[in-house]
Amino acid sequence: MKKVLVTGGLGFIGSHTVVELQNEGFEVVIIDDLSNSSIDVLDGIEAITGKKPIFEKLDLREKSDVEQFFKKHSTISGVIHFAASKAVGESVEKPLHYYENNINALVYVLKEMIGLEDSNFIFSSSCTVYGQAEKMPITENAPVQPAESPYGNTKQIGEEIIQDTCKIKSDFNAIALRYFNPIGAHSSAKIGELPIGVPQNLVPFITQTAAGLRDSLSVFGNDYPTPDGTCVRDYIHVVDLAKAHVIALERLLENKNSSNFETFNVGTGVGSSVLEVIQSFEKVSGESLTYKFAPRREGDVISAYANTEKANNSLGWTAKSTLDDAILSAWKWEKKIRNL
Repeated sequence: MKKVLVTGGLGFIGSHTVVELQNEGFEVVIIDDLSNSSIDVLDGIEAITGKKPIFEKLDLREKSDVEQFFKKHSTISGVIHFAASKAVGESVEKPLHYYENNINALVYVLKEMIGLEDSNFIFSSSCTVYGQAEKMPITENAPVQPAESPYGNTKQIGEEIIQDTCKIKSDFNAIALRYFNPIGAHSSAKIGELPIGVPQNLVPFITQTAAGLRDSLSVFGNDYPTPDGTCVRDYIHVVDLAKAHVIALERLLENKNSSNFETFNVGTGVGSSVLEVIQSFEKVSGESLTYKFAPRREGDVISAYANTEKANNSLGWTAKSTLDDAILSAWKWEKKIRNL
């Protein structure tokens, strides 16, 4: 049984990936500092898979703690690195926090990994590395534009750091998964997206508004050059995204990678506007949503949706769920945790 470290493994995407890893027979060790997650997620993972993963509360910015962790767990075959701050708007307000948290943690993990016999690394990257892409859908060959936010910049810098690491260690293998907008929840409604404080992402704000936790939803900008004036994104079900991480890790473990640093877009290939997401929610939930238009939000790109041919062909991975599927699962999760 291969042992895999998942950093940020109690977070939204991390926890769903842990479920898929355990379903495929991997032994999982989770690191999380619980800054934007809950220890209760461990119980949800166990309830779904029948097994509770090993958990260590650890702040990856503490270099000595990272060193001690890798001394203790020296038989790790791969690392899936999610641990990072992830909100575009917040990163504009707190750039130094984002650079410290997202870059330092990555460097400290990589420094320990290059000493391991098995150095297989999956990086949680983002479509924000493309900035405002010139052409849609976005391919992996699209030029990396200047980042629109400190968050996006940390993902660009992160990929550069990993590429440089690959150059100094030929048997260090890495895949950066550049994903688009993850939404939804596990079909069991035992784990899902649970932001601490005010949600920074659209779908949890929608579901919290419908559940009565928020007075109304703000739609940031209605004058963008898009069909309905609102931003367009590629919304992917989190379970589809989680499965892509498992497939990418298996690609490295089975030495099927074409080079020791690869990038793949992970999305649906379909762009949906903010208003279309709202309409999808109202359709699948039967609820009417209160929303208002607000000024554009700094750091937001106009449009971003993926060309997924490379992931489809090289990984053998395809997104299965529709926007409606993902929105409905998110609403079922919200209703469960609010006892509605």
